[in-house]
Amino acid sequence: MTNRLPNVLVISGNDPSGGAGMAADIQAITALSAHPAPVITTLTVQDTQNASAVVPIEPDLIVDQATAVLEDMPIEAIKIGLLGNAAIGSAVADLLQDHKNIPVVLDPVLVAAGGAQLAEKSLIDVLLTRLIPLATILTPNDSELHTLAPAPDADDERAASLVALGARWVLVKGADADTPEVHNTLYGTDGDVEVYTWSRLPHAYHGSGCTLASAIAALIAHGEDVVDAVTAAQRYTWEALRRGFQPGKGQFVPHRFFHLPEAPLK
Repeated sequence: MTNRLPNVLVISGNDPSGGAGMAADIQAITALSAHPAPVITTLTVQDTQNASAVVPIEPDLIVDQATAVLEDMPIEAIKIGLLGNAAIGSAVADLLQDHKNIPVVLDPVLVAAGGAQLAEKSLIDVLLTRLIPLATILTPNDSELHTLAPAPDADDERAASLVALGARWVLVKGADADTPEVHNTLYGTDGDVEVYTWSRLPHAYHGSGCTLASAIAALIAHGEDVVDAVTAAQRYTWEALRRGFQPGKGQFVPHRFFHLPEAPLK
């Protein structure tokens, strides 16, 4: 098949505010000239301030959605976001077992940016035992890293413990840390560590993690290796955040189509 965009299967939850979740995934993947195939895992009640409810989709329906896509089109990458509970996590793990040749970007979404819990605690065990071992790259923020690896004390050792579970790469995002600059750190199976430093932007942002993970998936789908995809995806995400806007009463949202001509403001 020629003359097509690379396809990214996106398995994630819906955010009705459009700031995070599936809307963020679709926008970032589309902005980087790949085609998103969205599989909804959860419906949420949330806005740009916080979330108040998470309603999981039946696991069989999630698998049926993904299977329909996988049987219809070649998939160059899979991006996984909010799963919600252990049953969904296990169903997705079963699906991935049958498609081990496809790179997987796993964003372990557990808590909303406003602090609300988005996933049941039982999902953590499924992440550790079934999903992280199948991930090409895992993209936790500092809070998610501490939840997934509560010990040992050093973040380097925490990340190394997740690599030891089977993830080929772990990108720890440092935006939530109390530091003058943002430090993101990439850990690999061969012991390589790459630290990326970014200027800290002035606002709190809704959907930054979804944007970054989806951008990585889109670039991998284009054939980039993981290190190059991570580097370019961070640059894209930082620029989208720098040009972010406030659509509601809460956090800012990345402007994921910043490279397009600006529409007139009304």
